[in-house]
Amino acid sequence: MEEKNIVIELKGLTKRYGYGDTESFALKDFDLTIKRGEFIMIMGPSGCGKTTLLNIIGLLDRATEGEYYLNGEDVAGISARRSAKLRAKKIGFVFQNFNLIEDLPILENVALPLVYTGMPKTARLKDASNALSRFRLQEKEYYLPSQLSGGQQQRAAIARAIVGKPEIILADEPTGNLDSRSSKLVMDELKAIHSEGNTIIMVTHNPSLTVYATRVINMLDGAIDTDIKTVADQNLPQPIDVKIKKKKSEKKEKEEVFISFAKPSKKKRKKSKRRRK
Repeated sequence: MEEKNIVIELKGLTKRYGYGDTESFALKDFDLTIKRGEFIMIMGPSGCGKTTLLNIIGLLDRATEGEYYLNGEDVAGISARRSAKLRAKKIGFVFQNFNLIEDLPILENVALPLVYTGMPKTARLKDASNALSRFRLQEKEYYLPSQLSGGQQQRAAIARAIVGKPEIILADEPTGNLDSRSSKLVMDELKAIHSEGNTIIMVTHNPSLTVYATRVINMLDGAIDTDIKTVADQNLPQPIDVKIKKKKSEKKEKEEVFISFAKPSKKKRKKSKRRRK
């Protein structure tokens, strides 16, 4: 994999709370590189820094020290306004408690991330409807969250996360409040999203879910304890637009090869004319 495929790079990231005798660390000198198309599961005991890490990656929190590069851009010290724009464009969030607004219909909940893009309301609702149809929830567009089951609410939350076509999906215990059947449906949906080339970073306490991951990271005391890749970098899924560009490039190369064989050079054409004379 080339350097350009790195989407997230963390160097010496530290998150400190308190001072002196009360000082504690959620993250300490944390280094991590994430490549496009990875499905990373982050595990570890409560208080080891998993959610803090996810919040910093999602630009919802800031590190006390260290560097954070998102697609090569140093975002460690950017303004709140720039952070909001990057979140809207690059990152989708899925939370354990769904975080749906109770007095808004599901359709409007899903359309919310598009408000920050400046898209007109009609277009936002159309895109939200398309996202819900993917999760077989189109018939429930005008239901309130309380009228849906837990599994349906989480699928609606995933629709909200992907409606803006972000490159990165951050999921914090997305199956934590679901039964086993609903958990499988949600994980299958995340797997399908990942197969399209999206990068997914997911926090979980459930070791049985690691079968969906291409990489499993175990954290302990604010640092990486173990980091195991289950899929080689060259076998990671590519985004659809990258696949299209690759096919076009391969097609162009084939056409150029064909032309070079089929069409004689100017020198050869001149020699051929001389022979005929």
